[in-house]
Amino acid sequence: MSDEQTDTGTGWPQPAGPVRPGGPAGEPDPRPDAPDPDELSPLAPESPAQPGPPAQPGPSDDEPVAEPGVEPVDDGATVDLSAMSRSGEPVASSDGLAEPVGESTAPVVAGRSRWSTAGVMIVALLALLGFTLVVQLKTTSTDPTLGATRQEDLVRILSDLDARENRLQQDIRALEDSQRQLQSGEQGRQAALDEATRRADELGILAGTLPAVGPGLTVQFDAGVKPISANRVLDAVQELRGAGAEAMQISGGDRATVRIIASTYFLDGDNGSLVVEGRRLTGPYTITVIGDPATMRTALNIPGGVVASVRGDGGNVTFGEREVAEVSALHVPIKLEHARPVS
Repeated sequence: MSDEQTDTGTGWPQPAGPVRPGGPAGEPDPRPDAPDPDELSPLAPESPAQPGPPAQPGPSDDEPVAEPGVEPVDDGATVDLSAMSRSGEPVASSDGLAEPVGESTAPVVAGRSRWSTAGVMIVALLALLGFTLVVQLKTTSTDPTLGATRQEDLVRILSDLDARENRLQQDIRALEDSQRQLQSGEQGRQAALDEATRRADELGILAGTLPAVGPGLTVQFDAGVKPISANRVLDAVQELRGAGAEAMQISGGDRATVRIIASTYFLDGDNGSLVVEGRRLTGPYTITVIGDPATMRTALNIPGGVVASVRGDGGNVTFGEREVAEVSALHVPIKLEHARPVS
């Protein structure tokens, strides 16, 4: 320590300067208006109290005042509520740590739980979307039978459908012409007679009461290891009708022939025989049909159809196109017992 500083006894050096009156440190100042030396130094030891009346016990500045009937609670820390900031700024507590006032301290675990729930929901939605796509693909899948058909066969079927549509359009125009002729006056009677004759012929062919000729096809079924069943023949008849067949008859190996109409039934007979409309036929069986030969042949050759089924049983199917096919077998007219025309 330098000579210019003096020890005051308080632990702090005092700069050199004029010394206050009164002598050395610790001695009273002789001036009447001099301040008390205890007030000049806050670190000075307390002076002994002047004799006087004993002080009454009372609450100090640092102790809370207890209200009557209420016990004071000592929480180990005194917080000055007036020092709290209204804006949520931290204030000092009794332990010396600053705590924010008015802020929410939400636990981090809640945020993690929310993220976990959202992840589970996303995974569930993705799984549901995948299941929906699989079901949709299975629903809209193509027919395996048509998918295995060759392109030229599909083109031929489409062409046959267009030709059939054209024929139907021609029939519509013919009926419209007949209607106009029926309404034309003097020619109405003759036109009505001609129209009635034509319709009677068509109904006679469909009912099997009249013979028919026209372009068509012959289909012969030869048995192999297994006999030709009634189900195979019925499937062939239905395929031919769907392909536009207009008249059909079936013949057996013994030349017995039966006209096929809408009410014709087929049953399996003894020793591989076939019963058609109550008449027994033996193989091989030949169906003569009038219609578009190409369309009917394509219908029977569709993969998984009649030809594939017969060949799978060890048999064989032979086709023969005819420019003029004749369906000459007749069916006994059906007598109606209950149906009546609408007048």
